[in-house]
Amino acid sequence: MSTPVTPTDRTTAPDEPSYIDYEAFLDPSFAPASFANTLVLATNNAADSPLDLSTPLSRVLFDIQEIDSHIDQLTTRAALPLLTHTQTHADASSHVLARLEPQITALNDSYAQLAREVTQKHAEADQVRRVAARLWDTLSLGRAVGRCLQLGRQLEAQHAELTGSASATASSSAASARGREDHRALVRCAHTLLALREMFASSSSSSPSGGGLDKVAVVRALREGVVAPVEKAVRETAERIVREFSMGSASGAATFAQSEEVKGRTVSALTALYLLTPVPGPAAGKGGEKWAPSLMLHALEVYLRSALQSSIAGLSRALATLPSLERTLAEVSARCQNVVALEAVLEGTKAPQHPLLLLEGRQAQQQQVNDSLLQPLLAYLETGSLASYFWRTMAGSMAPRVQDIVAKGGVSARTLKSNRQQVGEAIKECVARGSQLPSAVAAAAKGKGKGSEPEAGGKHWEREVAVMVGSVVNNLGR
Repeated sequence: MSTPVTPTDRTTAPDEPSYIDYEAFLDPSFAPASFANTLVLATNNAADSPLDLSTPLSRVLFDIQEIDSHIDQLTTRAALPLLTHTQTHADASSHVLARLEPQITALNDSYAQLAREVTQKHAEADQVRRVAARLWDTLSLGRAVGRCLQLGRQLEAQHAELTGSASATASSSAASARGREDHRALVRCAHTLLALREMFASSSSSSPSGGGLDKVAVVRALREGVVAPVEKAVRETAERIVREFSMGSASGAATFAQSEEVKGRTVSALTALYLLTPVPGPAAGKGGEKWAPSLMLHALEVYLRSALQSSIAGLSRALATLPSLERTLAEVSARCQNVVALEAVLEGTKAPQHPLLLLEGRQAQQQQVNDSLLQPLLAYLETGSLASYFWRTMAGSMAPRVQDIVAKGGVSARTLKSNRQQVGEAIKECVARGSQLPSAVAAAAKGKGKGSEPEAGGKHWEREVAVMVGSVVNNLGR
Protein backbone atom coordinates (compact mmCIF):
# COMPACT_ATOMS: atom_id res chain seq x y z
CA MET A 1 0.00 0.00 0.00
CA SER A 2 1.43 3.38 -1.02
CA THR A 3 1.91 6.16 1.48
CA PRO A 4 -0.34 9.22 1.09
CA VAL A 5 1.41 12.39 -0.04
CA THR A 6 1.49 15.10 2.64
CA PRO A 7 1.82 18.85 2.19
CA THR A 8 5.41 18.72 3.35
CA ASP A 9 6.13 16.07 0.70
CA ARG A 10 4.62 18.46 -1.84
CA THR A 11 6.88 21.28 -0.80
CA THR A 12 9.97 19.13 -0.77
CA ALA A 13 9.28 17.51 -4.15
CA PRO A 14 11.62 19.11 -6.75
CA ASP A 15 9.06 18.85 -9.54
CA GLU A 16 6.32 20.64 -7.56
CA PRO A 17 7.77 23.75 -5.94
CA SER A 18 5.53 25.94 -3.76
CA TYR A 19 6.08 29.44 -2.42
CA ILE A 20 3.84 28.78 0.64
CA ASP A 21 5.77 28.35 3.88
CA TYR A 22 4.03 25.29 5.28
CA GLU A 23 6.44 25.07 8.23
CA ALA A 24 5.32 28.51 9.45
CA PHE A 25 1.65 27.53 9.33
CA LEU A 26 2.29 24.15 10.98
CA ASP A 27 4.34 25.68 13.82
CA PRO A 28 2.44 25.24 17.19
CA SER A 29 3.27 28.83 18.10
CA PHE A 30 1.57 30.23 14.93
CA ALA A 31 -0.73 33.15 15.78
CA PRO A 32 -3.25 34.32 13.12
CA ALA A 33 -3.36 37.87 14.51
CA SER A 34 0.42 38.26 14.39
CA PHE A 35 0.53 36.80 10.85
CA ALA A 36 -2.22 39.17 9.64
CA ASN A 37 -0.51 42.17 11.27
CA THR A 38 2.80 41.28 9.59
CA LEU A 39 1.07 40.85 6.22
CA VAL A 40 -0.71 44.24 6.50
CA LEU A 41 2.51 46.05 7.46
CA ALA A 42 4.37 44.37 4.59
CA THR A 43 1.91 45.74 2.02
CA ASN A 44 1.16 49.15 3.60
CA ASN A 45 2.86 52.09 5.16
CA ALA A 46 2.08 52.33 8.87
CA ALA A 47 1.50 56.09 8.54
CA ASP A 48 -1.15 55.73 5.82
CA SER A 49 -4.76 56.37 6.76
CA PRO A 50 -6.86 54.54 5.85
CA LEU A 51 -4.93 51.33 5.26
CA ASP A 52 -5.30 49.39 2.03
CA LEU A 53 -6.49 45.90 3.00
CA SER A 54 -7.28 44.65 -0.47
CA THR A 55 -3.71 43.60 -1.22
CA PRO A 56 -3.16 41.50 1.94
CA LEU A 57 -6.67 40.05 1.55
CA SER A 58 -5.93 39.02 -2.01
CA ARG A 59 -2.69 37.48 -0.84
CA VAL A 60 -4.47 35.36 1.77
CA LEU A 61 -7.21 34.31 -0.67
CA PHE A 62 -4.58 33.35 -3.24
CA ASP A 63 -2.71 31.27 -0.65
CA ILE A 64 -5.93 29.49 0.31
CA GLN A 65 -6.70 28.77 -3.35
CA GLU A 66 -3.18 27.42 -3.81
CA ILE A 67 -3.51 25.13 -0.83
CA ASP A 68 -6.94 23.96 -2.05
CA SER A 69 -5.40 23.09 -5.40
CA HIS A 70 -2.65 21.13 -3.71
CA ILE A 71 -5.19 19.20 -1.66
CA ASP A 72 -7.23 18.42 -4.74
CA GLN A 73 -4.13 17.21 -6.63
CA LEU A 74 -2.96 15.04 -3.73
CA THR A 75 -6.35 13.40 -3.19
CA THR A 76 -6.71 12.80 -6.95
CA ARG A 77 -3.30 11.18 -7.27
CA ALA A 78 -3.61 9.11 -4.04
CA ALA A 79 -7.30 8.19 -4.33
CA LEU A 80 -6.69 4.49 -4.80
CA PRO A 81 -4.20 4.13 -1.87
CA LEU A 82 -6.55 6.14 0.36
CA LEU A 83 -9.53 3.97 -0.52
CA THR A 84 -7.45 0.84 -0.03
CA HIS A 85 -6.21 2.09 3.35
CA THR A 86 -9.74 2.97 4.41
CA GLN A 87 -11.06 -0.43 3.28
CA THR A 88 -8.30 -2.21 5.17
CA HIS A 89 -9.09 -0.30 8.38
CA ALA A 90 -12.82 -0.98 7.97
CA ASP A 91 -12.23 -4.71 7.46
CA ALA A 92 -9.93 -4.80 10.49
CA SER A 93 -12.54 -2.99 12.58
CA SER A 94 -15.26 -5.41 11.44
CA HIS A 95 -13.02 -8.35 12.26
CA VAL A 96 -12.21 -6.97 15.76
CA LEU A 97 -15.88 -6.22 16.39
CA ALA A 98 -16.89 -9.74 15.29
CA ARG A 99 -14.35 -11.24 17.66
CA LEU A 100 -15.31 -8.93 20.58
CA GLU A 101 -19.07 -9.26 20.36
CA PRO A 102 -19.18 -12.85 21.78
CA GLN A 103 -16.80 -11.85 24.58
CA ILE A 104 -18.83 -8.75 25.38
CA THR A 105 -21.97 -10.85 25.43
CA ALA A 106 -20.31 -13.38 27.74
CA LEU A 107 -19.06 -10.55 29.98
CA ASN A 108 -22.53 -9.05 30.21
CA ASP A 109 -23.97 -12.47 31.06
CA SER A 110 -21.28 -12.95 33.73
CA TYR A 111 -21.99 -9.54 35.17
CA ALA A 112 -25.71 -10.27 35.30
CA GLN A 113 -25.01 -13.59 37.01
CA LEU A 114 -22.64 -11.85 39.44
CA ALA A 115 -25.30 -9.24 40.20
CA ARG A 116 -27.82 -11.99 40.89
CA GLU A 117 -25.51 -14.18 42.97
CA VAL A 118 -23.44 -11.53 44.76
CA THR A 119 -24.95 -8.08 44.65
CA GLN A 120 -28.48 -9.10 45.55
CA LYS A 121 -27.29 -11.58 48.15
CA HIS A 122 -24.91 -8.97 49.56
CA ALA A 123 -27.79 -6.51 49.89
CA GLU A 124 -29.85 -9.17 51.67
CA ALA A 125 -26.88 -10.14 53.86
CA ASP A 126 -26.22 -6.49 54.70
CA GLN A 127 -29.84 -6.09 55.72
CA VAL A 128 -29.56 -9.17 57.92
CA ARG A 129 -26.32 -7.79 59.37
CA ARG A 130 -27.99 -4.50 60.26
CA VAL A 131 -30.88 -6.35 61.87
CA ALA A 132 -28.45 -8.54 63.83
CA ALA A 133 -26.44 -5.48 64.92
CA ARG A 134 -29.58 -3.74 66.14
CA LEU A 135 -30.71 -6.87 67.93
CA TRP A 136 -27.28 -7.10 69.57
CA ASP A 137 -27.45 -3.43 70.60
CA THR A 138 -30.91 -4.05 72.01
CA LEU A 139 -29.67 -7.12 73.88
CA SER A 140 -26.68 -5.18 75.26
CA LEU A 141 -28.94 -2.32 76.27
CA GLY A 142 -31.37 -4.75 77.90
CA ARG A 143 -28.53 -6.35 79.85
CA ALA A 144 -27.30 -2.91 80.91
CA VAL A 145 -30.80 -1.92 82.01
CA GLY A 146 -31.13 -5.19 83.91
CA ARG A 147 -27.74 -4.57 85.54
CA CYS A 148 -28.81 -1.05 86.52
CA LEU A 149 -32.06 -2.29 88.02
CA GLN A 150 -30.21 -5.02 89.90
CA LEU A 151 -27.76 -2.47 91.28
CA GLY A 152 -30.69 -0.19 92.12
CA ARG A 153 -32.39 -2.93 94.17
CA GLN A 154 -29.07 -3.74 95.80
CA LEU A 155 -28.57 -0.07 96.65
CA GLU A 156 -32.02 0.17 98.22
CA ALA A 157 -31.33 -2.90 100.35
CA GLN A 158 -27.94 -1.55 101.44
CA HIS A 159 -29.46 1.81 102.28
CA ALA A 160 -32.11 0.04 104.36
CA GLU A 161 -29.30 -1.72 106.23
CA LEU A 162 -27.63 1.64 106.78
CA THR A 163 -30.69 3.39 108.18
CA GLY A 164 -32.13 0.33 109.92
CA SER A 165 -35.47 1.10 108.28
CA ALA A 166 -36.12 -2.56 107.58
CA SER A 167 -36.74 -3.22 111.27
CA ALA A 168 -37.62 0.27 112.48
CA THR A 169 -41.15 1.18 113.48
CA ALA A 170 -42.90 4.49 113.19
CA SER A 171 -42.67 5.07 116.96
CA SER A 172 -38.96 4.31 117.30
CA SER A 173 -36.74 7.18 118.37
CA ALA A 174 -33.81 8.58 116.41
CA ALA A 175 -31.34 7.22 118.96
CA SER A 176 -32.66 3.67 118.73
CA ALA A 177 -32.74 3.86 114.94
CA ARG A 178 -29.13 5.06 114.94
CA GLY A 179 -28.24 2.16 117.18
CA ARG A 180 -29.49 -0.23 114.54
CA GLU A 181 -27.38 1.44 111.82
CA ASP A 182 -24.83 -0.73 110.11
CA HIS A 183 -22.03 1.72 109.34
CA ARG A 184 -20.34 -0.85 107.10
CA ALA A 185 -23.29 -0.43 104.73
CA LEU A 186 -21.89 3.02 103.93
CA VAL A 187 -18.96 1.45 102.10
CA ARG A 188 -21.20 -1.08 100.37
CA CYS A 189 -23.51 1.72 99.22
CA ALA A 190 -20.50 3.68 97.96
CA HIS A 191 -19.25 0.75 95.87
CA THR A 192 -22.73 0.20 94.43
CA LEU A 193 -23.02 3.90 93.61
CA LEU A 194 -19.64 3.75 91.85
CA ALA A 195 -20.84 0.80 89.77
CA LEU A 196 -23.98 2.73 88.81
CA ARG A 197 -21.92 5.84 88.10
CA GLU A 198 -19.75 3.82 85.75
CA MET A 199 -22.83 2.43 83.99
CA PHE A 200 -24.33 5.91 83.57
CA ALA A 201 -21.01 7.33 82.33
CA SER A 202 -20.84 4.66 79.64
CA SER A 203 -24.31 5.64 78.38
CA SER A 204 -22.86 8.80 76.84
CA SER A 205 -19.94 6.96 75.22
CA SER A 206 -19.64 4.50 72.36
CA SER A 207 -19.44 1.54 74.71
CA PRO A 208 -21.89 -1.18 73.65
CA SER A 209 -22.46 -2.20 77.27
CA GLY A 210 -24.24 1.00 78.25
CA GLY A 211 -24.87 3.17 75.21
CA GLY A 212 -28.34 4.67 75.21
CA LEU A 213 -29.12 4.08 78.89
CA ASP A 214 -30.04 7.73 79.34
CA LYS A 215 -32.84 7.26 76.76
CA VAL A 216 -34.56 4.47 78.73
CA ALA A 217 -37.38 5.84 80.89
CA VAL A 218 -36.98 3.27 83.67
CA VAL A 219 -33.26 4.06 83.98
CA ARG A 220 -33.98 7.79 84.17
CA ALA A 221 -36.58 7.09 86.85
CA LEU A 222 -34.06 4.91 88.72
CA ARG A 223 -31.43 7.61 88.51
CA GLU A 224 -33.72 10.40 89.67
CA GLY A 225 -35.86 8.48 92.15
CA VAL A 226 -33.38 6.08 93.77
CA VAL A 227 -29.74 6.74 92.97
CA ALA A 228 -29.65 10.51 93.48
CA PRO A 229 -31.58 10.50 96.81
CA VAL A 230 -29.61 7.55 98.20
CA GLU A 231 -26.29 9.10 97.19
CA LYS A 232 -27.31 12.33 98.89
CA ALA A 233 -28.39 10.42 102.01
CA VAL A 234 -25.15 8.43 102.10
CA ARG A 235 -23.08 11.59 101.82
CA GLU A 236 -25.10 13.34 104.52
CA THR A 237 -24.85 10.33 106.83
CA ALA A 238 -21.10 10.06 106.32
CA GLU A 239 -20.62 13.79 106.89
CA ARG A 240 -22.76 13.61 110.05
CA ILE A 241 -20.68 10.72 111.41
CA VAL A 242 -17.49 12.73 110.80
CA ARG A 243 -18.98 15.80 112.49
CA GLU A 244 -20.01 13.71 115.52
CA PHE A 245 -16.57 12.09 115.94
CA SER A 246 -15.62 12.07 119.62
CA MET A 247 -13.50 9.76 121.76
CA GLY A 248 -14.66 11.20 125.07
CA SER A 249 -15.53 14.43 126.81
CA ALA A 250 -14.13 16.76 129.39
CA SER A 251 -15.81 14.80 132.18
CA GLY A 252 -14.77 11.33 131.11
CA ALA A 253 -13.28 9.14 128.41
CA ALA A 254 -14.91 6.53 126.25
CA THR A 255 -14.33 2.86 126.92
CA PHE A 256 -12.24 0.70 124.61
CA ALA A 257 -15.37 -0.84 123.04
CA GLN A 258 -16.95 2.59 122.52
CA SER A 259 -13.77 3.97 120.96
CA GLU A 260 -13.54 1.01 118.58
CA GLU A 261 -17.16 1.53 117.57
CA VAL A 262 -16.56 5.23 116.94
CA LYS A 263 -13.38 4.40 115.00
CA GLY A 264 -15.21 1.86 112.83
CA ARG A 265 -18.05 4.28 112.09
CA THR A 266 -15.60 7.05 111.23
CA VAL A 267 -13.48 4.85 108.95
CA SER A 268 -16.60 3.70 107.10
CA ALA A 269 -17.79 7.29 106.69
CA LEU A 270 -14.40 8.52 105.47
CA THR A 271 -14.06 5.59 103.07
CA ALA A 272 -17.52 6.30 101.64
CA LEU A 273 -16.70 9.99 101.12
CA TYR A 274 -13.36 9.04 99.58
CA LEU A 275 -15.03 6.71 97.08
CA LEU A 276 -17.90 9.07 96.24
CA THR A 277 -15.56 11.91 95.26
CA PRO A 278 -16.11 12.48 91.52
CA VAL A 279 -13.27 11.50 89.18
CA PRO A 280 -12.56 13.68 86.11
CA GLY A 281 -12.75 12.03 82.71
CA PRO A 282 -9.83 10.71 80.64
CA ALA A 283 -9.34 13.97 78.82
CA ALA A 284 -8.83 15.82 82.09
CA GLY A 285 -6.50 13.10 83.28
CA LYS A 286 -4.31 13.54 80.19
CA GLY A 287 -4.09 17.24 81.01
CA GLY A 288 -2.37 16.42 84.28
CA GLU A 289 -5.23 17.35 86.63
CA LYS A 290 -4.48 15.93 90.07
CA TRP A 291 -7.33 14.11 91.76
CA ALA A 292 -7.98 14.55 95.49
CA PRO A 293 -10.74 13.10 97.73
CA SER A 294 -12.48 16.47 98.02
CA LEU A 295 -15.64 15.19 99.77
CA MET A 296 -13.59 13.58 102.54
CA LEU A 297 -11.33 16.62 102.87
CA HIS A 298 -14.32 18.97 103.06
CA ALA A 299 -15.98 16.91 105.81
CA LEU A 300 -12.76 16.80 107.85
CA GLU A 301 -12.22 20.52 107.32
CA VAL A 302 -15.75 21.23 108.58
CA TYR A 303 -15.05 19.10 111.67
CA LEU A 304 -11.79 20.92 112.41
CA ARG A 305 -13.36 24.32 111.78
CA SER A 306 -16.25 23.52 114.12
CA ALA A 307 -13.86 22.37 116.86
CA LEU A 308 -11.74 25.49 116.42
CA GLN A 309 -14.68 27.89 116.40
CA SER A 310 -16.17 26.33 119.55
CA SER A 311 -12.80 26.36 121.31
CA ILE A 312 -11.98 29.95 120.30
CA ALA A 313 -15.42 31.24 121.34
CA GLY A 314 -15.37 29.32 124.63
CA LEU A 315 -11.83 30.38 125.57
CA SER A 316 -12.61 34.01 124.70
CA ARG A 317 -15.59 33.98 127.08
CA ALA A 318 -13.56 32.17 129.75
CA LEU A 319 -10.75 34.75 129.63
CA ALA A 320 -13.35 37.45 130.28
CA THR A 321 -14.74 35.44 133.25
CA LEU A 322 -11.77 33.59 134.78
CA PRO A 323 -13.77 31.33 137.16
CA SER A 324 -14.95 29.31 134.12
CA LEU A 325 -11.45 29.07 132.61
CA GLU A 326 -10.62 25.67 134.08
CA ARG A 327 -13.77 24.02 132.75
CA THR A 328 -13.37 25.71 129.34
CA LEU A 329 -9.74 24.61 129.04
CA ALA A 330 -10.81 21.06 129.85
CA GLU A 331 -13.32 21.23 127.01
CA VAL A 332 -10.71 22.68 124.65
CA SER A 333 -8.20 19.97 125.54
CA ALA A 334 -10.91 17.34 125.02
CA ARG A 335 -11.62 18.75 121.54
CA CYS A 336 -7.94 18.70 120.69
CA GLN A 337 -7.68 15.12 121.98
CA ASN A 338 -10.49 14.24 119.58
CA VAL A 339 -8.50 15.89 116.78
CA VAL A 340 -5.40 13.89 117.77
CA ALA A 341 -7.51 10.73 117.92
CA LEU A 342 -8.91 11.53 114.48
CA GLU A 343 -5.36 11.93 113.20
CA ALA A 344 -4.47 8.51 114.62
CA VAL A 345 -7.52 6.97 112.95
CA LEU A 346 -6.62 8.57 109.62
CA GLU A 347 -2.99 7.51 109.91
CA GLY A 348 -3.96 3.93 110.65
CA THR A 349 -6.45 3.70 107.76
CA LYS A 350 -5.11 2.82 104.32
CA ALA A 351 -6.75 4.63 101.45
CA PRO A 352 -9.10 2.27 99.57
CA GLN A 353 -8.68 1.32 95.94
CA HIS A 354 -10.82 3.67 93.86
CA PRO A 355 -12.28 1.65 90.95
CA LEU A 356 -12.85 4.66 88.72
CA LEU A 357 -9.30 5.94 89.24
CA LEU A 358 -7.94 2.61 88.07
CA LEU A 359 -10.45 2.57 85.21
CA GLU A 360 -9.28 6.00 84.01
CA GLY A 361 -5.66 4.87 84.05
CA ARG A 362 -4.60 6.89 87.08
CA GLN A 363 -2.70 4.19 88.93
CA ALA A 364 0.07 6.67 89.71
CA GLN A 365 -2.32 9.02 91.53
CA GLN A 366 -3.91 6.05 93.28
CA GLN A 367 -0.50 4.91 94.46
CA GLN A 368 0.31 8.37 95.82
CA VAL A 369 -2.71 8.33 98.15
CA ASN A 370 -2.54 4.66 99.04
CA ASP A 371 -0.37 5.23 102.12
CA SER A 372 -3.10 6.46 104.44
CA LEU A 373 -6.07 8.80 104.59
CA LEU A 374 -4.00 11.27 106.61
CA GLN A 375 -1.61 12.27 103.81
CA PRO A 376 -4.19 14.02 101.57
CA LEU A 377 -5.54 15.97 104.56
CA LEU A 378 -2.09 17.14 105.73
CA ALA A 379 -1.25 18.18 102.17
CA TYR A 380 -4.57 20.01 101.87
CA LEU A 381 -4.09 21.88 105.19
CA GLU A 382 -0.37 22.37 104.52
CA THR A 383 0.63 21.22 107.99
CA GLY A 384 2.68 18.48 109.59
CA SER A 385 0.08 17.33 112.12
CA LEU A 386 -3.53 18.10 113.02
CA ALA A 387 -2.71 18.98 116.64
CA SER A 388 -0.17 21.57 115.48
CA TYR A 389 -2.72 22.94 113.01
CA PHE A 390 -5.34 23.13 115.80
CA TRP A 391 -3.16 25.04 118.28
CA ARG A 392 -1.53 27.36 115.76
CA THR A 393 -4.85 28.27 114.14
CA MET A 394 -6.41 28.81 117.53
CA ALA A 395 -3.47 30.94 118.67
CA GLY A 396 -3.76 33.10 115.55
CA SER A 397 -7.42 33.80 116.38
CA MET A 398 -6.94 34.33 120.12
CA ALA A 399 -4.48 37.25 119.89
CA PRO A 400 -7.01 39.84 118.60
CA ARG A 401 -9.68 38.62 121.04
CA VAL A 402 -7.34 39.05 124.02
CA GLN A 403 -6.45 42.52 122.75
CA ASP A 404 -10.16 43.38 122.62
CA ILE A 405 -10.61 42.28 126.25
CA VAL A 406 -7.63 44.42 127.36
CA ALA A 407 -8.80 47.38 125.27
CA LYS A 408 -12.25 47.33 126.88
CA GLY A 409 -10.67 47.42 130.34
CA GLY A 410 -12.73 46.91 133.46
CA VAL A 411 -12.68 44.12 136.02
CA SER A 412 -12.19 41.39 133.41
CA ALA A 413 -9.03 42.99 132.00
CA ARG A 414 -7.54 43.71 135.47
CA THR A 415 -8.31 40.19 136.70
CA LEU A 416 -6.80 38.66 133.57
CA LYS A 417 -3.62 40.74 133.92
CA SER A 418 -3.22 39.99 137.62
CA ASN A 419 -3.56 36.24 136.96
CA ARG A 420 -1.20 36.28 133.99
CA GLN A 421 1.05 33.52 135.33
CA GLN A 422 -1.80 31.23 136.40
CA VAL A 423 -3.51 31.66 133.02
CA GLY A 424 -0.26 30.83 131.20
CA GLU A 425 0.28 27.69 133.25
CA ALA A 426 -3.32 26.59 132.71
CA ILE A 427 -3.02 27.06 128.94
CA LYS A 428 0.31 25.23 128.92
CA GLU A 429 -1.23 22.30 130.77
CA CYS A 430 -4.24 22.39 128.41
CA VAL A 431 -2.00 22.20 125.31
CA ALA A 432 0.11 19.40 126.78
CA ARG A 433 -2.96 17.41 127.82
CA GLY A 434 -4.89 18.07 124.62
CA SER A 435 -1.98 16.99 122.39
CA GLN A 436 -2.05 13.45 123.76
CA LEU A 437 -4.25 10.62 122.61
CA PRO A 438 -7.30 9.72 124.68
CA SER A 439 -6.64 6.84 127.05
CA ALA A 440 -8.71 4.29 125.12
CA VAL A 441 -7.03 5.14 121.82
CA ALA A 442 -3.59 5.23 123.40
CA ALA A 443 -4.14 1.77 124.87
CA ALA A 444 -5.19 0.41 121.48
CA ALA A 445 -2.25 2.07 119.75
CA LYS A 446 0.35 1.08 122.33
CA GLY A 447 3.68 0.59 120.69
CA LYS A 448 2.64 2.43 117.50
CA GLY A 449 3.37 6.03 116.61
CA LYS A 450 3.49 8.99 118.96
CA GLY A 451 0.46 7.70 120.82
CA SER A 452 2.64 5.03 122.46
CA GLU A 453 4.81 7.67 124.15
CA PRO A 454 2.50 9.97 126.10
CA GLU A 455 5.29 10.87 128.48
CA ALA A 456 7.10 12.64 125.62
CA GLY A 457 4.07 14.75 124.72
CA GLY A 458 5.19 17.81 126.69
CA LYS A 459 8.53 18.04 124.90
CA HIS A 460 7.03 17.19 121.53
CA TRP A 461 4.58 20.10 121.66
CA GLU A 462 6.84 22.79 123.14
CA ARG A 463 6.47 25.05 120.12
CA GLU A 464 2.69 24.80 120.17
CA VAL A 465 2.70 25.51 123.93
CA ALA A 466 4.84 28.59 123.39
CA VAL A 467 2.68 29.84 120.53
CA MET A 468 -0.57 29.29 122.42
CA VAL A 469 0.64 30.81 125.71
CA GLY A 470 2.20 33.72 123.86
CA SER A 471 -1.04 34.49 121.99
CA VAL A 472 -2.72 35.14 125.34
CA VAL A 473 -0.04 36.27 127.80
CA ASN A 474 2.00 38.40 125.42
CA ASN A 475 -1.08 40.45 124.48
CA LEU A 476 -2.02 41.34 128.09
CA GLY A 477 0.47 44.21 128.30
CA ARG A 478 1.96 45.26 131.63
